[in-house]
This record gives sequence, structure tokens and C-alpha cells, in this order.
Amino acid sequence: MQVKASLASKIGEIIKYKHLTQTQAAEILGMPQPKLSGMLRGQFRGISEAKMLECLNKLGRDVEIVVRKSSRSRTGGHTKVVFA
Repeated sequence: MQVKASLASKIGEIIKYKHLTQTQAAEILGMPQPKLSGMLRGQFRGISEAKMLECLNKLGRDVEIVVRKSSRSRTGGHTKVVFA
């Protein structure tokens, strides 16, 4: 959920930066406006991480996924979202 929250937050920032209404953004993203509104308010049910990454692409952002070996100090890996 933390990853989805980070992605949704960034999508919202980009929409504001581009001065788009939710209706305009929903059209660009290919989703109904109520679903976009819900996503931006933290209601992620029915919206996959893959769909959110696709939204970022449609908003003109490149998405790069990097998988690497975890540091020796941890027994398991972790997932984080980094925006450049």
C-alpha cells in the first residue's frame, strides 16, 4: 500500500503541475474521473501498481524499475519508490 500511496501522490503532483482538471487527467489516463478521484484520495481498490505506472507514462514520465541484491545487513529485500 505504501508503494501505491507514493505513486498516487506523484500522479496527483503531476496533474497539478500540468494544471489539469481531474476530468482532463482522467481522459488522458483512460479512466473514469470518479476512479481517478478515488485513487488520489487513497482508494486503491481495483487499481494495480502496473496501472499506476502506466498513468505516469501517459503523463509524460519515464518509469525505471531496478532490482538489485539487498545489502548484507538485511536478510530480506525491500521495495521503495524514488522520484528523480
